[in-house]
Amino acid sequence: MALRQSADALLRRATEAGDVPGVVAMATGRDATIYEGAFGQRVLGKSAPMTLDTVVWIASMSKALTTTAALQLVERGQLDLQSPVSRWVPEIGSIPVLEGFDASGAPRTHAPQRPVTLQHLLTHTAGFGYEFWSDAIQKYQKARGIPEIITCRNAALRTPLLFEPGERWNYGINLDWTGKAVEAASGKKLGTYLKGEVFAPLGMNDTAFRITASMRDRLAKIHQRGDDGKLAATDVEVPQEPEFEMGGGGLYGTAGDYLKFVRMILNRGRADGHQVLKAETVDMMCRNQIGPIRVTPLKTAIPQLSNDAEFFPGLEKHYTFGFQINAERAPTGMSAGSLMWAGLANSYFWIDPAHGIGGVYLTQVLPFADVKSVPLFLEFQKAVYQSIG
Repeated sequence: MALRQSADALLRRATEAGDVPGVVAMATGRDATIYEGAFGQRVLGKSAPMTLDTVVWIASMSKALTTTAALQLVERGQLDLQSPVSRWVPEIGSIPVLEGFDASGAPRTHAPQRPVTLQHLLTHTAGFGYEFWSDAIQKYQKARGIPEIITCRNAALRTPLLFEPGERWNYGINLDWTGKAVEAASGKKLGTYLKGEVFAPLGMNDTAFRITASMRDRLAKIHQRGDDGKLAATDVEVPQEPEFEMGGGGLYGTAGDYLKFVRMILNRGRADGHQVLKAETVDMMCRNQIGPIRVTPLKTAIPQLSNDAEFFPGLEKHYTFGFQINAERAPTGMSAGSLMWAGLANSYFWIDPAHGIGGVYLTQVLPFADVKSVPLFLEFQKAVYQSIG
């Protein structure tokens, strides 16, 4: 009851103040949901309320789901973590490392010294980037006529490595390439594979790349925060007839669906009688997979899409398969060894194996790391921990 009162109050207050148009938040233990609430509107100024089954663009929360698909195929011997990914996706072998640009603005590149592996892709240590956080990627796109990643055109994957594979951590299009590897190894489209092998066993019936008629009836619009702090609804949407299904950020879904995934991880791969991942695979996902390499802050290169971003500045953070993992206890109460990540339109989740709890928080606001939405997420997370002592 204490969590219901405190979480309801802070979420309702934020929507009534206009901090966010609408929000859905949920928390779970290993066995059952411990909180769920929805407040505000799906579209600012319209009557349709945010509801528990509201559909949103979960963006990079897709990455953990694509990671799950890849690790299933590793379990089955159809992919492996250490072989060159070019074994399954030959075109990744021709991606160069960017050295810089000459006086005319033409890129200078060289072939990588070592091949990109699935381990690199799943931990964001391959060298790929995103144009949102890289001026160099934008400059390369312009020089080579490469489209933005959100176009879901195959040509968008032709951006270069920013360093030699394995050298450091850098957030980028790794999971889009992983999706290609899943397709090659399984012989199925990524969305078809996910639906059959991940979503169906988990009962995630409202998660997909393609927005169905039922999902569209419950869809919240993405809102843009202007320089004046005011929010306005947009028509931003992932292409519904894409050249490739964007494993790194193309999925739409609901908080309830994603909470089922969170609960599966908390239960070491098991959900409703299905062993979606082997227990030892989940244990691997709950350990740092990049050694001394650390997750570093994201510095914006497109302010309309993202602010500078870092979860819990000052805390030591690493990356595992699908998740950021924190080496220290967070100020909100989240345990050391917890897993988390987010989506570009300010959606967030966390999984705390030590406490056996996790949560999902969904808004639809740009830019990422929003000045109002992030503090609200952290307050929600803190309320969950305060409720369990």
